[in-house]
Parts: sequence; structure tokens; C-alpha cells
Amino acid sequence: MGFTAPDPYATNLRECLQSTRRTREGTGVNTTERERDVRPWGEYVVLEDEADAKVKRITVRPGKRLSYQRHQRRAEHWFVVTGTAHVTLDGVEHQLHAGQAIDIPRGGAHRIANPGSDDLVFIEVQVGDYFGEDDIERLEDDYGRA
Repeated sequence: MGFTAPDPYATNLRECLQSTRRTREGTGVNTTERERDVRPWGEYVVLEDEADAKVKRITVRPGKRLSYQRHQRRAEHWFVVTGTAHVTLDGVEHQLHAGQAIDIPRGGAHRIANPGSDDLVFIEVQVGDYFGEDDIERLEDDYGRA
């Protein structure tokens, strides 16, 4: 049965999934090409991208930080793999180390920074009904994107 897009957000999701999924010729095995992106603060790779969740492995370079932002259509869970994370959540500062996690609710203003001298790596699990980059409301940004 085909995918039915009831609204423009679902249409964007369908196009995204179709552009990242490929079938190996002759095998019938579905494979997913992992989406990667390099940003001024580091990089990320998408590990999983489904209709109800998206999972990224994010690397933040030493001394860098992501924009202070919020999302209306998704919540996030961050699990620190290596390094130390300085997290701001609704104006409250939190320090996280490897093995620790924090939940970011929908609409919560949040930022993660790497105060260390080595890379910070964390896993971000997004849960909601839409995961597009246009669901980012940047409140502050070190790179002129706010």
C-alpha cells in the first residue's frame, strides 16, 4: 500500500524518505544512505529516520555550541556518549558527562555547547510528528542564522 500524504508536512517527509532510501540493484534489499551534514559547530549523521522518530549522532567541536532554539512539533532526548556537555534548557544550565541524558520538551528553549578540549558526541532522539529543519526557531545563534 502506498504512502498517503494528508498534509504538506507529510509530503515533505515522504520526499525526504524517498531521497534517502535506495534499493540495492538485483538484491531486493532496502538500504538507507545515511544523511550527513557539516555545520559551523561540528557535524551530524542521521542514524534512523522514520515517521514517528528521528535519531542523530551529533559531534560538537571544542569551544563550539549550537543555536539557542526551540521546536513546536517535536521533543528531544540527548544522551552524551563522549565529552562534557553544557546544556541550557529554558534558561537553566546543566552539565552532562558521558552516560548522562536530558529531555527537551516541545517548545523548550535549548542549546548544547562543548566547553571541553575534545569532541562532544551525543545521540539525539527526536519524537513528534515532524522533524524538518524549518521547525527550528532560533532565538540566538553564533553564526548569524537567528
